[in-house]
Amino acid sequence: MTTDVVDLCAQLVRFDTTNHGAGDARGEREAAEFCATVLTDAGIDSTILESAPRRANVVARVPGHDPALPPLLIQGHLDVVPADATEWTVHPFSGTVTDGYVWGRGAVDMKDFCATVLAAVAALAATGRKPRRDIVLAFVADEEDRGEYGAHWLTAHHPGLFTDCAAAISESGGYTYHVRASDGRKIRLYPVGTAERGTAHLKLTAKGRAGHGSRRNDANAVTRLVTALHALAAHDWPVVLTPTVEAFLERTGKALGVTIDLHDIDGTLDRLGDAAPLVESTVRNSVTPTVLTAGYKVNVIPGTAEARVDGRVLPGTEDTLLSEVDALIGPNVEREFLARSRAVQAPVDSPWFDAMSDALRSQDPDAVVVPYCLGGGTDAKAFNELGIDCYGFAPLWLPEGFDYRAMAHGVDERVPVEGLRFGARVLEHLLLNA
Repeated sequence: MTTDVVDLCAQLVRFDTTNHGAGDARGEREAAEFCATVLTDAGIDSTILESAPRRANVVARVPGHDPALPPLLIQGHLDVVPADATEWTVHPFSGTVTDGYVWGRGAVDMKDFCATVLAAVAALAATGRKPRRDIVLAFVADEEDRGEYGAHWLTAHHPGLFTDCAAAISESGGYTYHVRASDGRKIRLYPVGTAERGTAHLKLTAKGRAGHGSRRNDANAVTRLVTALHALAAHDWPVVLTPTVEAFLERTGKALGVTIDLHDIDGTLDRLGDAAPLVESTVRNSVTPTVLTAGYKVNVIPGTAEARVDGRVLPGTEDTLLSEVDALIGPNVEREFLARSRAVQAPVDSPWFDAMSDALRSQDPDAVVVPYCLGGGTDAKAFNELGIDCYGFAPLWLPEGFDYRAMAHGVDERVPVEGLRFGARVLEHLLLNA
């Protein structure tokens, strides 16, 4: 079987591993078997663990030179979000390789990373090289839903596979981000995820007095709910500078020649220009209304109205956020959790971050490596529960003008062929030296 990273990525994309959520998924077993076969051909034993029929996870351990060192966990997911083939230039599960790109759903989230990991460990095995420390590999199911069949199931039922790992790497970091300095110089940032916001998905329920739509009603559940949602949407959430965000601002500002004023974050974001999107959503908590449910007939005031809101929480701020939510929605609206996961943060100044920076600079000597906080969430939340420091590091070279962050989950998702090869080389360097 080929171990060329481009072929591996194309073949992984061809497995339709669509995850519709609520247990409705497909193709993970076939993708897991493919990964296991690649590892077997490289002389690496692996185990497929099913959390439910065909909800498959692959775990393997690659021995290193020094078994006394704590292992590094490398984890990626096999499932993808749905895709409507009628919207795509090519079929989303064709794995087409053309114009210097691999096309297909998951090509940038995150079958590209799985491919670079497989290519890197296979390259080491083919040349008789060993990583510096043991490497634990986990290719998991269900990340695109709640992880109940994947990472969270593994850490709950098979924690012993990971508990000796000191750190982990996975998606959402280590890619090229092109910006211009204040003097016009082109700068290549490489953001490495050292934190991610927590999740507080809430259901808000307003109760009132049902009645006829033509009559005055000062206990209208719909009005109470809309008033609460407006208060949430209009609220000016305060700036909270976590260690990751503060380090990003200072290091990026220095690289770009931009003045960083930590007492004027909005002005600082304006000065950061094209680099601002990497940080603008993580200087504050956020609560965003997304779903409304109320009523059944235009002339009937319902007794209940419901909404769902997407809350995202910076490390160490959940209690404060929930207290503020309660004050904003008032006494006539109840809240309950739909999903809840705590924020994750790993040390910025650490040998792990240094090793990732060195690995990137081994292939791009001008790389400016900066920490950043993910606005959303990943499977890092599951593995962090075991005390593992989790980093977003899925190295990938990207050409100028390629909007990688918008490409994930989008139409005509694709990844540069040269970017994949860059990523595989960076990972080889990391495995040999971290």
